[in-house]
Amino acid sequence: QVQLVQSGGGLVQAGGSLSISCAASGRTRRTYGMAWFRQAPGKEREFVAAINWSGGRTEHAGSVSGRFTISRDNANNMLYLQMNSLKSEDTAVYYCAARETRSIAVGTQAQDYEYWGQGTQVTVSS
Repeated sequence: QVQLVQSGGGLVQAGGSLSISCAASGRTRRTYGMAWFRQAPGKEREFVAAINWSGGRTEHAGSVSGRFTISRDNANNMLYLQMNSLKSEDTAVYYCAARETRSIAVGTQAQDYEYWGQGTQVTVSS
């Protein structure tokens, strides 16, 4: 079992930057692929970015590519999402997710993930 606790987020003006973090605890000696998803009001949860267990492979959704960067610090069991050049359409609740796997591939589907953070609100004002 892995517990994910998120921090960061908040309100920012369009064009600004924000970062969110996700701390993992519990059975962290296993290898986990991790990801960020988001859900805007009235919309389905969508993939934002994913990273494999080693951090050597990442993937970002087209809508955030070049603006957002996913990273992880395995020594400290942390996952990060750096968000730059934010737009109003980035407003959503952001969730970190983890899945136990030894695969080097990244997972982009929500159903691939077993563990979820509590969600963090990111609001971008125009």
